[in-house]
Amino acid sequence: MGSAICGVVLATTPAWSQSFTDRFKGLFGGSSDPAPTISNGPATDTDLTCPAVSIRSGAATYAVGLPGKEASGNDLRYQVVIGRTARECNLNGGMITAHIGIQGRVIAGPAGAPENVDVPIRVAVVQDGVSPKTVFTKAYRTNVAMGGSGNVPFSLVTEDVVYPAPPADVNDAYVFYIGFDPQALKGEPKARKK
Repeated sequence: MGSAICGVVLATTPAWSQSFTDRFKGLFGGSSDPAPTISNGPATDTDLTCPAVSIRSGAATYAVGLPGKEASGNDLRYQVVIGRTARECNLNGGMITAHIGIQGRVIAGPAGAPENVDVPIRVAVVQDGVSPKTVFTKAYRTNVAMGGSGNVPFSLVTEDVVYPAPPADVNDAYVFYIGFDPQALKGEPKARKK
């Protein structure tokens, strides 16, 4: 088992043996203490921290209108917002596995939401700077049953964000970017045949 480099420390139970619910509660039920650092042994100058989660500018809300109409006013079917985020990182063999938790709400608009809403979210690991470098990116979809309610919570915890551990000199430049990505509902583009 690798070393945890951030997030909620669940020292008594290995991560692989915890239930999904326990892990989610662990991600969102943590204290407000700063994220711990860890290395693969005694403290050195290569200690790493788990990147912060940041909502990508312009991707904090996702609004859907009636077909062919702008998602505003009486034409708004529903709007999705992100409320809370959390993260946990584990270092093992030079690779970091991150679990990113996202909680939010789907709110029905005046035009009425459908019974089920697909929520498209993109998660990216980026080395920020003058020329940002995307290290990892993946689109996720979660389905929310509205059940006649006009305000329903949703949650998502990623299990497969894996990337090489950064060098110590750029560790602080890494960030987890999240945001709504409507293109994810259309699926990944198919590769063209040669």
